[in-house]
Amino acid sequence: MKLTKKSHACVRLEKDGRTLVLDPGMFTEEDAVLGADALLVTHEHPDHFDEGRLRAALDANAAAEIWTLRSVADRLSAAFPGRVHTVGHGDTFTAAGFDVQVHGELHAVIHPDIPRITNVGYLVDGSVFHPGDALTVPDHPVDTLLLPVMAPWNKISEVIDYVREVRPRRAYDIHDALLTDLARPIYDRQIGELGGTRHERLASGASAEL
Repeated sequence: MKLTKKSHACVRLEKDGRTLVLDPGMFTEEDAVLGADALLVTHEHPDHFDEGRLRAALDANAAAEIWTLRSVADRLSAAFPGRVHTVGHGDTFTAAGFDVQVHGELHAVIHPDIPRITNVGYLVDGSVFHPGDALTVPDHPVDTLLLPVMAPWNKISEVIDYVREVRPRRAYDIHDALLTDLARPIYDRQIGELGGTRHERLASGASAEL
């Protein structure tokens, strides 16, 4: 499987000539969805869900489909009947040849005064886990953790403890558009030294073979 990092929380996974795109949001390059056979969206926040990008992907490929939670699906299903699927915690499905398990139910707490919304994470091919905006620990071993390193709802000690709890073989940074280049070496060092796993960072557009 080939993993390509796109800006912020978006990644592309490619296998056997098929492409799966996760969480193309407003900070993501417009070409991130081009050629997508399937798209997964973790929740409705605009840095993970850009309606225009998803509509463009579905228009460009009549066979493309989306799997997501109800708050996102309700905004797209009428325009693309039969191609937008609602999922929740515990569901399993196959998307463009990728086997997917759904884990988690709620977005992390941003502030007690802000109501929590739904959020799901996706474990792809029993190997790659994208948690969205939550520190969900799936009940399944994880080879590659897509690690949300910087957000209004987390701090680095929580990120480090999350890596320790999931215990992946490797962790790649996501949710990093708000992290300045000045701060990146600090995050790299602390997560790498304290997380207990191989911590790596890909520039936007860079790829890794998993």
